Amino acid sequence: MVPLNSGCAVIVMAKAPMPGLAKTRLIPALGAEGAAALAARMLRHAVAEALAADVGPVTLCAAPDLSHPVFRELAQDRRLVLAEQGEGDLGARMLRAFQQALATHGSALLIGTDAPDLDAATLRAARDALASHDAVIIPAHDGGYALIGLHRAEPSLFEAMPWSTPQVMARTRERLRDAGLRWAELAPLHDIDEPADLVHLAGRGWS
Repeated sequence: MVPLNSGCAVIVMAKAPMPGLAKTRLIPALGAEGAAALAARMLRHAVAEALAADVGPVTLCAAPDLSHPVFRELAQDRRLVLAEQGEGDLGARMLRAFQQALATHGSALLIGTDAPDLDAATLRAARDALASHDAVIIPAHDGGYALIGLHRAEPSLFEAMPWSTPQVMARTRERLRDAGLRWAELAPLHDIDEPADLVHLAGRGWS
């Protein structure tokens, strides 16, 4: 058996910030190039906050591969590990990332790059919540979630989930309950997915 390392692994799931691939629902407001530029800013921000939290090793799980210049730029920081998300739907890729992280760590937090208010202090609070719970979730105001943390990779949380719909958080609560897991929920955050969400970037100069 592989001995578990101290610390809480952090997984950042991200698409390459390419026009037409990243933040496509923002294209009507920002254009393809503008949406990709915002995606790059949000990616850099998420990685910086994950590293600043200093709760454990940080892995950037990238799609579709590791070749994008922003991925290579971020990888210059030796504290960051790059990994490919691999095949399958979002749930399969998230489950795989958890399985890999939890093979060597007793807990892991997984985030995306869509919630700019998910900062280092919030990541530390999520890590702390895992000390007395089986799971931790940060709901998103759109019905999804901005963070999920676990001690064990529970497949039911990721299989046949209606991703990118307002049902995700409610279904996740049901499945946590069915799996007998005790979970903590932190304060909800805003995702930046639709043009109407851009108001939540006010003052950042990102859009």
